[in-house]
Amino acid sequence: MIHPRPPRMRRHGTHRARRSTRHDNRFPWAAVVLLPVCLAVAAIGGTEPLRGDGNPRPAQWSLTALRVSQAWQWSRGAGVTVAVLDTGADPAHPDLAGAVVPGPDLTGPNLTGRDLAGTYLTGPDLTGAAFAPGRWGKHGSAMASLIAGRGRGTGRLPGVLGVAPEATILSIKVTEESGAPHREAPRTPAAPPAEGRNALADGIRHAADLGARVISMSLGGGHRSAEGSPSEAAAVRYAIARGAVLVASSGNDGANGNRRHYPAAYPGVIAVGAVDEQLRVAPFSNGQDYVSVMAPGTRILAAAGGDSYTVGDGTSSAAALVAGIAALITAEFPALSPAQVREAIEGSATRRPPGPSPPAGIADAGLALRLASHLAEQPLPNRPAA
Repeated sequence: MIHPRPPRMRRHGTHRARRSTRHDNRFPWAAVVLLPVCLAVAAIGGTEPLRGDGNPRPAQWSLTALRVSQAWQWSRGAGVTVAVLDTGADPAHPDLAGAVVPGPDLTGPNLTGRDLAGTYLTGPDLTGAAFAPGRWGKHGSAMASLIAGRGRGTGRLPGVLGVAPEATILSIKVTEESGAPHREAPRTPAAPPAEGRNALADGIRHAADLGARVISMSLGGGHRSAEGSPSEAAAVRYAIARGAVLVASSGNDGANGNRRHYPAAYPGVIAVGAVDEQLRVAPFSNGQDYVSVMAPGTRILAAAGGDSYTVGDGTSSAAALVAGIAALITAEFPALSPAQVREAIEGSATRRPPGPSPPAGIADAGLALRLASHLAEQPLPNRPAA
């Protein structure tokens, strides 16, 4: 008897380039541009000096839109671990050098997540002899760079700078890139889906157990994503109880169905929608009532696998950027609870996208730090963060 293929998690973004562009000193931001409706290839060249707004790279318009330079007066995320539950982040990418701690691969041969004793059952150890650049996902690398990218070269001006460039990324692989051969292979009871039935739930628990203060989840989609699961809901509660702030992409079906998506719709998770460069709600961005805050999600420059870059659209990027803001807050005010960090991010999002009934306000890193200071009853430091 042939069993139907179980549903699979999908990433909420279009950082899935058909062709990568290797780093070139002449064009430090060479990229593949992927748009929702059509595909186009473009090279973004040159490196520009710091501008008056503190954004060192105009191609990263999201840093200006989120007013990140104001937050950098006080925090750059030092000492905070952000778990990225995704396709894996490439620790060898120059923009992520020293920023990534490789965690478990929960998509490998053991697909149940834990044994009966509660021990984590993981796939191959990709940090040792089994490591190969192709095993690390482009999507996961992109999300990690938006959170904690450190740039490259002289002055760290070329490349991608994350919202929290001094934070540490804990990379936990819970899903595969689209098109991965073993992901697309037919599924039977003897060969269940590559993600495993509890990969996301176990990834959340594992991140909390390892002390991650922020858990970023730019994923969802598919049949199970629209329903959620008791194991994932329990894992979310577990992580929040252990002091972790959870952030997830709201979904990319705003113009086609606008369905509920999990993990974004679980209570306590900061669900992030996307705006474009004019700070308008992106047409693809999910508009469900669980959306907590909006952030840039179009033409977002990010690192990809190996030594390449990508530019893409999606709520994936928006969620990663907000996870970076959460890292800035927890670094400066570690005693704040996850609920208070969420309040600081949502309560400071006072700018509303134009148009009728936008789902939420636009994140503001500088104001979020100020509100966090009020909630913590602790003044911000008088001198800029080192």
